[in-house]
Amino acid sequence: MFKHILLPTDGSEVAEKAVSAGLDFAKSIGARITGFTALPEYPIPTEGQVMARNVESLADYEKRARTHGEKILASMVSRAQAAGVRIDTDVALSDSPYRAIIAAAQKHGCDLVFMASHGRSGISELLHGSQAHGVLAHSKIPALVYR
Repeated sequence: MFKHILLPTDGSEVAEKAVSAGLDFAKSIGARITGFTALPEYPIPTEGQVMARNVESLADYEKRARTHGEKILASMVSRAQAAGVRIDTDVALSDSPYRAIIAAAQKHGCDLVFMASHGRSGISELLHGSQAHGVLAHSKIPALVYR
């Protein structure tokens, strides 16, 4: 049924449980995986940083962020390879992770998004947002939310 699964992670403990379940699921159905993480976009330097000449260049920030993203995905890659699941990876810079997840699923031709839910509700959801809710509400690609 599903042949290509987007497996997003932020590297948190909750997300790592979904990664394990997603890899098991992919292996059981013979699907391939695209591991994905989204990191914040370049932050606008503050006046104090500019005055102190303590500003990281856009290029340096993007390089550092992508290296950090690859580090987050490295565990998923080794676990997928050990399980015999074909895996590719992608890192995006976005201040809207759920939109980046949807865009990555479309870009890579995924037919399922398998992701964690942090289980936030109430004021916590208002402050931190719910990426799973955003994907469920806006994606045309089916999503499986692992709690």
